[in-house]
Amino acid sequence: MPSKSSARLAALTVAAVCSAASTVALTAPAHADTVRIHDIQGSTRTSAYAGQKVTDVPGIVTGVRTYGSSRGFWIQDPNPDDDPATSEGVFVFTSSTPKVAVGDSVTVTGTVSEYVPGGTSSGNQSLTEITKPVITTVSTGNTVPAATLIDARSVPSRYTPAGDTAANGSINGLTLQPKKYALDYYESLEGMNVRVANTRVVTGTDPYTELWVTVKPHENPTRRGGTLYGSYDDQNTGRLQIQSLGATADFPVANVGDTLTGTTAGPMDYNQYGGYTLVANEIGALKSGGLQRETTRKQSRGELAVATYNVENLDPADDTFAQHASAIVNNLKSPDIVSLEEIQDNNGAKDDGTVAADVTVTKLIDAIVAAGGPRYDWRGIDPVNDQDGGEPGGNIRQVFLFNPERVSFTDRAGGDSTTAVGVTKVHGKARLTASPGRIAPADSAWDNSRKPLAAEFVFHGRTVFVIGNHLNSKGGDQGLTAAYQPPARSSETQRHAQATLVNAFVKDILHVQKNAEVVTLGDMNDFEFSGTTKILEDDGALWSAIKSLPRSERYTYDYQGNQQVLDQILISPSIRRGRGFDYDSVHINSEFHDQISDHDPQVLRFRP
Repeated sequence: MPSKSSARLAALTVAAVCSAASTVALTAPAHADTVRIHDIQGSTRTSAYAGQKVTDVPGIVTGVRTYGSSRGFWIQDPNPDDDPATSEGVFVFTSSTPKVAVGDSVTVTGTVSEYVPGGTSSGNQSLTEITKPVITTVSTGNTVPAATLIDARSVPSRYTPAGDTAANGSINGLTLQPKKYALDYYESLEGMNVRVANTRVVTGTDPYTELWVTVKPHENPTRRGGTLYGSYDDQNTGRLQIQSLGATADFPVANVGDTLTGTTAGPMDYNQYGGYTLVANEIGALKSGGLQRETTRKQSRGELAVATYNVENLDPADDTFAQHASAIVNNLKSPDIVSLEEIQDNNGAKDDGTVAADVTVTKLIDAIVAAGGPRYDWRGIDPVNDQDGGEPGGNIRQVFLFNPERVSFTDRAGGDSTTAVGVTKVHGKARLTASPGRIAPADSAWDNSRKPLAAEFVFHGRTVFVIGNHLNSKGGDQGLTAAYQPPARSSETQRHAQATLVNAFVKDILHVQKNAEVVTLGDMNDFEFSGTTKILEDDGALWSAIKSLPRSERYTYDYQGNQQVLDQILISPSIRRGRGFDYDSVHINSEFHDQISDHDPQVLRFRP
């Protein structure tokens, strides 16, 4: 996934600025002088009144947003209709700080708009709003309509209807069935005052003062308190994002497994960064679940320990070197080989043509020694400037650290940023034409993306081939709450092409030497059940070893309330069927609010 900081405009900004580029234009009825909120919202996702002026719409103010680019307030009709599909709440977009207060009874005259957070190209659902408002305060200090309880009983077990094939898979025009589908249920509450009670945190507080909870504590629980995303058909209906309408300093700083006790209540919103969101003007008290960072065991003398760790755009100006070093030494127990992803060049995001990363890597190695670890040696290949994607100017790449007291590196000249590494046969054994070398770097599958780094290591006299990867990110994919169901995963096209090349390269090794020991690892940016993984595993050339873990421990990343696999270590048949292997997903980052990377590292131990 893209880093959590790269896709956000500002803390607590919920992208709701009206613009022609992101407003859905719908066929609407003739001008209506008097309508109520449930008439505006209707029984589908988009309003029949979009683009039309409505007059004197009554409601009680339930929440006021005074910050960011989406300033405005929510009103709710205290006299609902009897249709559960029609919401009784709506957002009034003012653009400037509203001059109303919670409990005010108001009438609003304005234009109904369907705003798509992130623009129509994002595939997001639209948010029904009243814009260009003229507001009349009728009275103040009124009782706010009671918050609707969202809990395990009220949220359906099915996530979403299939989109209308006649509308390119859109669900916008479908009549809501809030008792059948979770997304329909949440949509039927759009703009209304809602509440949750005693909810478990399933994604910790992020830098944007938001977290995720589940109202279904028994829905795919993981061992440490999260919710597992284990299938495209099992989207976890109980997840809900929580933001705050109050001071950010008062927002709970939570980890996975903590609980918001008591009531958390406020208007139901929809935003670009997660879909349906409870914007709280009342937040429950935080009860710690006591989550601790994991520590793996030390490899035995005869075991080779190989790890993958995405260090999230590490460059010399960062202040996380000591923490990363401690993680490698103390939590990962100093693996023999560490494949690092997202190592930036020596001046980070400064885009001046610098591509070398020796300062970055040396600073990390020195920090590891200071933390009590071994003095690792390292190998890598500098990319062509600005050709490998990631943060502009950063030139991220994979790098191998290795402990020379435990393992030796086979240096073979010829590897550079543009030359493809190959496989030859020498004395009946597979051998790389260059070590380190890059796999098919000129292939279009790697355009604006990282090229795999392949190398040979020797442990106790046996050669082990290691391929470090960082495949194409999921950026650009439609979210789970998209207006198109099932959502489009456009990033897969490039990632599948990349996986095909990696699989073919591994097959080249195995064709020469059937019993070759090959470890293919890194940030695959895809799930263990994904098409990408199936392609990597094609014809049994590789197998994703995280599948050896109990289901509740198969995750390396926590995104929008879903714990999921993005980082993998895949192994060749001789390792899988050899003298046994041991796999550990070491949870030190993804579940915590104070993470130093958004990925958890993985460790494989085996006896070559």
